[in-house]
Amino acid sequence: MAVEIERKFLVASNKWRQQVTRSERMMQGYLAENERCSVRVRLEGERARLNIKSAGIDIERLEFEYPVPVSDAEEILNKLCGSRHVQKMRHYIDLENHVFEVDEFEGDNAGLIIAEIELKSRDESFNRPDWLGREVSGDPRYLNNNLAREPFNLWR
Repeated sequence: MAVEIERKFLVASNKWRQQVTRSERMMQGYLAENERCSVRVRLEGERARLNIKSAGIDIERLEFEYPVPVSDAEEILNKLCGSRHVQKMRHYIDLENHVFEVDEFEGDNAGLIIAEIELKSRDESFNRPDWLGREVSGDPRYLNNNLAREPFNLWR
C-alpha cells in the first residue's frame, strides 16, 4: 500500500529562491473526486502521471501513481478535466536529508506559494528553514484539488 506523509506550509519570505536546485512546470487536472478519493492527471516536464489519492486533510494519505504517455495526459487535460486544473512551477530544495517542494502557483492561483515536505513517519523531525511560514496541512483550502475548484484569487 502506498502512503504519502506530507506537511504543507505557506512561505514567509523569498529566501528559499537562493536554495533551489531545479524547477519544473506542472499542470494537473482533476477527473473525479468524492468523499473517499480524487483522481488527477499531471504533466510534469517531459513526464505524465495518473494519480489516485485518498480524500481528507490528514498529513497521511493513500496515494497511487502511474506513468501515462504524455500525449494521453494532454488529451485528458484538454478534453476531460475542463476548468478543473492547477498550473504551477515546482521548485526543489535539498536541505539535509529532506527535499522541500515549493509550488509557485500560476493562473487563477497566482500569488500563492506553498512549501511541502514528504516525511517517512508522522512524527519525523526536520530542520525548519527560516523562510517557512505557517503550517496549512490541516486547511482544506490549500489542497490542490480544492484550488482547482475554488482558486486562490477568488478567496475573500
